[in-house]
Amino acid sequence: MSKQFRENTMKHSKFEFDHLTNDEASLKRAIANKLVYTVGKDPAAAQPEDWLNATALTVRDRLVERWMETTRAQYAQDVKRVYYLSAEFLIGRTFTNALLALGIYTDVKEALDELGVDFDAIANLEPDAALGNGGLGRLAACFLDSMATLGVAGFGYGIRYDYGMFRQKIVDGRQVETPDYWLKGGNPWEFPRPEVVYPVRFGGHVEQHDGKCAWVNTQDVQAMAYDTIIPGYATKATNTLRLWSAKASEEINLKAFSTGAYMEAVEEKNHSENVSRVLYPDDSTLAGRELRLRQEYFFCSASLQDLLRRYQSTHETFDQLADKVSIHLNDTHPVLAVPELMRLLIDEHGVAWDKAWALTQKTFSYTNHTLMAEALETWPIDMLGRVLPRHLQIIFDINARFLHDVTSRFGEDHQLLRRVSLIDEQGERRVRMGYLAVVASHKINGVSALHSDLMVQSIFADFARIFPDRFNNKTNGITPRRWLSQANPALSSLIDKKLGTTWRRNLDELQGLRKFADNKTFQKSFRAAKLQNKERLAAWIKANLGLDVNPESLFDVQVKRIHEYKRQLLNVLQVIHRYNRIVANPNADWVPRTVIFAGKAASAYVMAKNVIKLINDVANVVNNDPRVNGLLKVVFIPNYSVSLAEIIMPAADLSEQISTAGTEASGTGNMKFSLNGAMTIGTLDGANVEMREQVGAENFFIFGHTADEVERLRHDGYQPRYYYESDDGLRQVLDQIRDGAFAPDEPGRFQAVFDTLVNFGDHYQLLADFVSYVEVQDQVDALFRTPDEWTRKAILNVAGMGHFSSDRTIGEYAKDIWHCVPVKL
Repeated sequence: MSKQFRENTMKHSKFEFDHLTNDEASLKRAIANKLVYTVGKDPAAAQPEDWLNATALTVRDRLVERWMETTRAQYAQDVKRVYYLSAEFLIGRTFTNALLALGIYTDVKEALDELGVDFDAIANLEPDAALGNGGLGRLAACFLDSMATLGVAGFGYGIRYDYGMFRQKIVDGRQVETPDYWLKGGNPWEFPRPEVVYPVRFGGHVEQHDGKCAWVNTQDVQAMAYDTIIPGYATKATNTLRLWSAKASEEINLKAFSTGAYMEAVEEKNHSENVSRVLYPDDSTLAGRELRLRQEYFFCSASLQDLLRRYQSTHETFDQLADKVSIHLNDTHPVLAVPELMRLLIDEHGVAWDKAWALTQKTFSYTNHTLMAEALETWPIDMLGRVLPRHLQIIFDINARFLHDVTSRFGEDHQLLRRVSLIDEQGERRVRMGYLAVVASHKINGVSALHSDLMVQSIFADFARIFPDRFNNKTNGITPRRWLSQANPALSSLIDKKLGTTWRRNLDELQGLRKFADNKTFQKSFRAAKLQNKERLAAWIKANLGLDVNPESLFDVQVKRIHEYKRQLLNVLQVIHRYNRIVANPNADWVPRTVIFAGKAASAYVMAKNVIKLINDVANVVNNDPRVNGLLKVVFIPNYSVSLAEIIMPAADLSEQISTAGTEASGTGNMKFSLNGAMTIGTLDGANVEMREQVGAENFFIFGHTADEVERLRHDGYQPRYYYESDDGLRQVLDQIRDGAFAPDEPGRFQAVFDTLVNFGDHYQLLADFVSYVEVQDQVDALFRTPDEWTRKAILNVAGMGHFSSDRTIGEYAKDIWHCVPVKL
């Protein structure tokens, strides 16, 4: 511990401040004071947003004391810190989660009631923090929650996006992207840190002086920190999410402004601050791809500078860096942190290359989230050399040393060297960021047992041979605090009555529900909770979309990022097939269904956006056909978010997890649905395999080809036209799509969809799985006709989800990868 740190600790050891209490009267008084003295509003003029901000600030105050106590304990105990670098943190709404973590949910609700304020009304006004898009960002948020709950000294690092990804609107059935300015009303949960600012450099060139490299003539952007408290549940432990916002080095060119060149005067400021404007800028253009590169380096550089400053505040040398710091890379977006740490150690702190590289390899760990080689990020040499010339040099040096080591171990195997090189020499030369992560990390993990096995057999097969001890599995998990306790009060209350409340920290206790699975009284209560959630969602759909749906119908739900491998299109094919069967035989014993879709397509992803349009066109036909008579409804819910997921998932009867086997790394939506009592229909892909083992194969609807069978079909020459011509029902569906049955105003609108499936290879093998999918959907109907048996199986799904808590996952990371111990409070 440094002398300065010890002196500062002694200096402030007797510092006193008010210790806040959490009884109803104190909370009521605190909220009133915040409204008047911080928000600056007379209660008579206060709007609901003002009451939300006043209450949020009151709650935040109660987190601060825990935050400071935790931070001081972390420094005093010199615990190892885990820095979790992620381009996304999809934290959703903070208000209710903070109340539950503090244990003051009821007290705050009653205090607001005393003040004449509707708790639910103001809670629903809170915008979702637009800091992510899909499962990657939501996983990061669950992990931060679990790190705090388990006392792991964790620190999340990311970007404070001004506009997030985008706000999705559906106009004439098509996705339209608009800015999601989630910060327009301010963010009461964050602490701006104008004193925590780091320069982030771009461009310039590298000069050699006395054997040392100098990166000069750079264009600098300032990274300013904004901190959000991450509370643990039922513990004093808290952690920090630190997000970086880009600020210009110079606010305005006053000379240009004075001469009337007003746009030119602020051009440099706007260019600098574009770095943190949006999540995942459209990469269909060169400028968009370069902006994404700048974004990734921006938050990596600021984060690395910050964590080294924190380490140096208590350590005189870097000898203990790997013992006190663990840096975890959540996918390939933060991999530029590897050459950045090398640059800082070598160029800024004078550490020799060999020592710097040894420290780097002991410090970094990496989670892979994809098996698709095309999804592993790469950057063109020309672009990287122009934007980050020093880092390209370091990557070249790492690669040269790595290839030399491989040659010394495996001989002059030129094909092996070509395959594992960090530089892809075929066509446009590119840096393989996934490979750099593997070479630089002491541990690399997949996120489900199947994914981890396939990872070392496919994309990283050569590396598994070179580094056999580095690869491991850490199956994903979800936090039960948000995804059951907060999202589903009706079911949570029922569980509390039978098992007590401690399952929120020990999800394995849900196994205790097994003994109630056949209990008719419990089944009735379980169904009542599900119906309550379905009625809540039906009311939302009516209020926001103007569509009536029947809560007694089977709610069949697929909500996730729109992508071809996730196969929303397969679901649409099945919906059309069901529609055709209903029209052909309307008096049959049909189970009424409401099929619900939600999810965003990347702005430049044409096929995914076509699927959204097809879903809405099919919905328009089905929902307005009197022959269907309420037996089938199709709904697309726009602008899918965490807060919407908290309404949708508890209402689902059936969860669609239907990706092509071997493509989904894990999935966490599947876990959330099952935890909330939905049955799963899916392929043997990702975490579906382990979920099926935990809840029982007889309580899981599996269809389609396995990962091995998918590869065998592909290897043998998959012919989708064979399936098209072999099944009358499938052929009818595809012909309807091709011929404009759902687009009479533009009959050729979905020709490209037909061609993709029938003529252009059907890469994700929808047609090969179609018949099996339909057959299993009929099994779903048969089970739903027997409510007691359906409910019994749904209860067993909830009971089997203990393994999929993010607390279990983080415990495994802490023990096997980060080698850290919890802070003692």
